[in-house]
Amino acid sequence: MIKFVRSGCLLLLLFLAVMPGISISKAAYAETPSPWISESLIIDSNMTEKEAFDGLDPKCPEEIRKQQRIVTVKYYSSDKKIHQGQLLIDGELENDIRTVFEVALKERFPICSVIPISDKRFRKDDRWSDDLSMEANNTSAFNYRLSTGSTQLSKHAYGRAIDINPFQNPYIKERIILPQGAKYDPTAEGTMTADHPIVRTFLRLGWEWGGNWTTLKDYQHFEKSPKN
Repeated sequence: MIKFVRSGCLLLLLFLAVMPGISISKAAYAETPSPWISESLIIDSNMTEKEAFDGLDPKCPEEIRKQQRIVTVKYYSSDKKIHQGQLLIDGELENDIRTVFEVALKERFPICSVIPISDKRFRKDDRWSDDLSMEANNTSAFNYRLSTGSTQLSKHAYGRAIDINPFQNPYIKERIILPQGAKYDPTAEGTMTADHPIVRTFLRLGWEWGGNWTTLKDYQHFEKSPKN
């Protein structure tokens, strides 16, 4: 297992480039590509449904599992190239996620990686590990688990939450900062702020941002409750 540190995004990108089975293919991004967009689409994740749900906690109810969809997204990363990744998300939120990632791409907002936590690099005791995903600065959504420091299921457990760039946007509660070694710097690239177009887009679509919470801050976290 590779140990990812604060520069984990660049390390992950280099690692992905040499991994067997992960290829770089030509793809036209738009009819008239902008100068900053690479002609090559770098594939970070291209899982089958079986691979995407492999290692899921057996306690996860089947009705929750069936509600999840694999959503393929494109994003601008720190290498100034366009990458393709995948999210597992509640099917009701697929259009929202596509809208947000379109905004992120337009804004050239760098996202380190978007890979389901079922990936072997994010496993601990053959189960999905949110800690390992955060340490790799990986963006993810569905993960059947409890909320941090709680005995209640997280919105992630229902596929109704997403964490983006955890290292730039850490979870902070008093002296607890997750992932370890992370620091919230509003001026750093890849960081969420209240006036950022991505945050504003999420809020417009009815999502809640952890950066607006008062008892703690979870700058990476966005969630949306189901309609009653």
